[in-house]
Amino acid sequence: MRTNTYIVSGRAIISLYGRLDFNANHEFKSAYEPILKSASVTELEIDLNAVQYLDSSALGMLLLLKERAEQSGKSVVLSNCHGAVKQILEVANFLKLFKVK
Repeated sequence: MRTNTYIVSGRAIISLYGRLDFNANHEFKSAYEPILKSASVTELEIDLNAVQYLDSSALGMLLLLKERAEQSGKSVVLSNCHGAVKQILEVANFLKLFKVK
């Protein structure tokens, strides 16, 4: 998995590419941890447009991010969910747990 991060008007957008699974844990954390420390960011958007696959460990990573973000006074939004990724998020009720756009 690869990530690309940029910040616009207090919102950090982390675009993910490839497979979001246990092997991506370190890279995913490395992408969001500095953002959680940034006082200028109030929202993290996780762009899933280019994610081809996610598994149960990815769901856990997203929940951990949401918990840590809330502790830092930030919100998490999932964007561009489609195909199999959207189906997995729906089955796991993540579309009710997260703001989705």
